[in-house]
Amino acid sequence: MSIAIDTNVLVRLLVRDDEAQHMVARRLVDQAEAADEPILIMLCALLETEWVLRSRYKLDKASIAGSFTRLLESTGVEFEHEATVEETLYLWGQHPRADFADCLLAARAAHLGCSRFLTFDAAAQLPRSELLQ
Repeated sequence: MSIAIDTNVLVRLLVRDDEAQHMVARRLVDQAEAADEPILIMLCALLETEWVLRSRYKLDKASIAGSFTRLLESTGVEFEHEATVEETLYLWGQHPRADFADCLLAARAAHLGCSRFLTFDAAAQLPRSELLQ
């Protein structure tokens, strides 16, 4: 069994802008790891976290991607669908014009067996994506 966390808990872990909340979140992760009860990061929370880190904290793509990669490598943390997260980060790194949300949607669609990802967003030109006209 795992423990799901909200976006604000994940942000406190990554940004450390509120030391008291960061310590509570860090203690949660440590206790969960000791109990062999991993922390689950849901895809929606990851998506929202990227938006918060970019818009509120003005972090750049490389910093956000690095933080997410470190989470992937962490013990005691798991993702709703790790393969989707890995592919999202790969796509995001390979396609500078695409945003994180488009990469996540395209990666998830592929992992759900979809052969095409249709969009009106010309910047979201990703593998298996097609511009709808």
